[in-house]
Order: sequence, then structure tokens, then C-alpha cells
Amino acid sequence: MTIFVIFKETQMKYFFVIKNTILFLFAFVLFSCASRKDVVYFQNIDNLSAAANKNSYEIKIQPDDLLMIIVSAEDPESAIPFNLSTVNLSTNNNLNSVRGQETIQYYLVNANGTIDFPTLGKLNVGGLSKSEVLEMMKSKISKYINNPIVNLRIMNFKVSVQGEVTAPGTYTITSERVTLIEALGLARDLTIYGKRNNILIIREVNGVKSYNRVDISKADFINSPFYYLSQNDVVYVEPNNVKINGAAVGPNTGVFISIAGILISLITLIATRIK
Repeated sequence: MTIFVIFKETQMKYFFVIKNTILFLFAFVLFSCASRKDVVYFQNIDNLSAAANKNSYEIKIQPDDLLMIIVSAEDPESAIPFNLSTVNLSTNNNLNSVRGQETIQYYLVNANGTIDFPTLGKLNVGGLSKSEVLEMMKSKISKYINNPIVNLRIMNFKVSVQGEVTAPGTYTITSERVTLIEALGLARDLTIYGKRNNILIIREVNGVKSYNRVDISKADFINSPFYYLSQNDVVYVEPNNVKINGAAVGPNTGVFISIAGILISLITLIATRIK
């Protein structure tokens, strides 16, 4: 009789625990749901004026940029001294048959922000915008040839997106113009655990790193100097509290829960049989 009472009390405690667990889980689901302001982008975009959306952007040349610079003119022969080229020799199976393939050589901006340019010598391009470099080069080359045309392109423009995104990584940009939203799109957007209101952008200008926070849940970030990314920018999406708390759950927690579930099931089974 005493054993029966003990198991009866155990059974009642078990149902009490189950009831409270269900209530706890219900409350957790109810109150842990993400609100609209934590998830939706551009929430106040209707409040932005058309004038406020004019965000000028011009890329700046930085050390370690790899530049492709091509000079052309009405007289092609006159532009030859201003273009670097290299010849790669390749051979067929017949060793006596040698074929030369001409390829364009790039200019690497050194730590001082300079490049060595044919005929013109050292040019200080670091920190200048692309249009400023083009204007400077046209002015210098015009002393030698008439109406020169200068094309400049950064060949290693890239940004890195890390943290709570679907596909973190480093992405090469071919257009030399990319917005923060486009970069996040390349990384296949934030996960549901990423903080939309506290995205970190690490940027280096003239050897000095800056750390900047952007809130993409509010549309006014469009007017931010970080709406457009610069080459070599690092974008980091911080995890929210749900992800951080979930990371605190150890790998053995599931085993403990399974063992506890088995023990509760055994106690319930024995109590039912005694009844």
C-alpha cells in the first residue's frame, strides 16, 4: 500500500511537471516571437524625402588596388608609350613553333599610394577618386599626345560578408559599385538570427581602420556614407540573443534530456501498472 501511494504521488508530480512544461513552452513561443521592427528592412522609407535620397558616391583609390589603365588616342601609335604590355610565350607540340600572346599588365598601388607609369614616372593616386585620377592623367598625357582617352578600372575590388548570413565569404565586385544591401544579397541575405539594427562595417582609409554601425531596419541608412561599400570593406552581422543563448546549450544537453525522458516514461509505466 505504501509503495502504491509513493508511485501515485510520483505520477501526480509527473503530470504536474508536464503541465508546467507545456505552459512554459507556450509562454516561451508567445513572448519570444520576433517583432516586425526586428526583422523588416526600410521600415520608415515612406518618410524619406526625394532630396534626402541623393547620396553621391565615388570610389577612392587605395594601397594594394590592382589597376588596369589603358590609354588610347586618335593616333594609336602615339599611345603606345603609355601602355604596359607583356608577352607570354607558349609553344605547340612542335618546339620550333613559338607563338607570342600579348596581355595587359596591371599597376599595383603601393603602400605609399603611388604607381610607376610609363613615360610619366611615379604618380600619386592613393586617396584620389577615380575621376580625379583620370583628370590628372589626361592632363599629363595631353602634353605628349592630342585628346588622349584614359580608361581606369580596379581589378581586385572585393568585399567580405561574415556572421549571421546564409553564405558568408569574400565577393569580387566587377562593377566597382556595390551597396550594403547588394553585398548582403550576394551572401544570400541575413539569417533570421542576424541583428538588422547593428551591422558592423570595418573600413580602412589611408591605413586607418574605422568601425561603423548601420541599422538597415530603418530606411534613412540610405543616406549613410556606408550605404555604398568601398573596396576591401568587411561587413559583420552580429547574432541576436536567441542565437547566442542557443549556443550556450552544450552538445550533451540532448543526451541528458533523452535520459530524463526515458526515466519519466519508466516511472509513469510502473505507476500505471501498479494502479
